Order: sequence, then C-alpha cells, then structure tokens
Amino acid sequence: MSPKDTIVFRPVGLVRTAASKDDVRLGSKESESTIEIAPEFQDALDGLQGFSHIFVLSYFNQLRPEQVGALKVKPRRFLAKGFRLEDLPLVGVFAIGSPTRPNPIGLSVVELIKIEGGRLRVRGLDCFDGTPVLDIKPYTADYRAEEYRLPKWYRDLRTKAGEEM
Repeated sequence: MSPKDTIVFRPVGLVRTAASKDDVRLGSKESESTIEIAPEFQDALDGLQGFSHIFVLSYFNQLRPEQVGALKVKPRRFLAKGFRLEDLPLVGVFAIGSPTRPNPIGLSVVELIKIEGGRLRVRGLDCFDGTPVLDIKPYTADYRAEEYRLPKWYRDLRTKAGEEM
C-alpha cells in the first residue's frame, strides 16, 4: 500500500452535545454527550450494554486548514494549566493527543452511561457537536497497561502543572 492510496470510512454515527467548543477543548471529564448511531449500524450495539467504558474513534471534521497534516506542534492542553506557549516544547504529533495530525482521527475513552435505542449517553467525550463517529469499541482489561513509561518532557510539564502521574 502506498501512502497515496485512498481509504474511505463511513461514519457510524454523530456526536450530539450542548457543550461549547471551549468546554470541549478544555476536556471536561464530567461533560455528557450523546452519540447517535445511524439506523443501519444499530444492530452493532448488541452486547455493548453493561460495559462501563468505551473507546470512541472520531473524525475531526472541524479543524482549521493549518491543523491538517502538521507533524510538529506544542502540547496546547497545558495552556489551561497556566503555561505560556513559549514555555512548551515542540513535539511530534504522534507524541501527544492533539487533533492536529496527518489523519485527523480522534480517540477517546469515555464512560458509557446508558444505551437507549440507537443513542449512547456518554461522559467525558472531547468532541464537538456534529463530529462524525467512525467506530466504537468496548474498553476491556486487554487494553490496560499495568506498567508504562512517560518521556521526561511530559513528566516535567505534568509536575509543573501540579498533576499526578
């Protein structure tokens, strides 16, 4: 497969939220949203009830043109922690969860509150209203890393921000 090959996805649903864009950018873990699953994909929800958390893969359809394709950015989420832009390192987009990426695909782990028909009520989804959802997967222990490492630049920023690791 060549990097120029085309890959086509069909959204399985859409995000619906009353949260403002600023609230979504701040990433409130308490914010609730609804994922409306398209009728032709609703049978895929069978068996999902009972999982406490799910992965939501989304397509960042509201990026500014300069955000698509950039390979290096500053981890702007730390601006909300009191950092200035000039204090942040320039890192590759594969090293952070920024929406700025070669392929604007989002990944969120959210709490699944309830399923009603083709609507999933979730908590902690960091997507704007109208964001297309590409896929949903259940969170299971198979995905959990008991031991992990973080790079020094990231540990240093988290420590300066007063966050636990």
